Amino acid sequence: MSDNRILIERFYNDIWNRQDFAAAEEILTPDFRFRGSLGSETIGIPAFLAYAQSIHAALADYRCTIEEMVADDIHIAARMTFTGLHRGRLFGVEATGRTVAWAGAAFFQVAQMRIVSLWVLGDVEGLKQQLGAARSAPFQAG
Repeated sequence: MSDNRILIERFYNDIWNRQDFAAAEEILTPDFRFRGSLGSETIGIPAFLAYAQSIHAALADYRCTIEEMVADDIHIAARMTFTGLHRGRLFGVEATGRTVAWAGAAFFQVAQMRIVSLWVLGDVEGLKQQLGAARSAPFQAG
């Protein structure tokens, strides 16, 4: 397995799944740029960790599972599944106690064995539907 793949596995297993936030200092650049699957954007490790904590506050047992990963020397793409137990306000919906899951795609950029940026696209509409949140208006052309 390439070093970049190991780096991405550490990102999800250590930081997200185990909430070992000290690992962020080891594997992220200080000016790490992040765009999460739920649409939030951050710059820097402290802002990213605040976002991660907010997700864990809303979703107990939050987990990120890598379903598939493709990597080269600089870029890594991963097909993801995100899951958690809805225990706090999310998309304006108070805790439902339901387990929710949604699909995502993560696009990383790395340099010198550190993650420089991450852009994640998630199935937010599917998640909102599971929560019973108001859905966005459907796309209409023309």
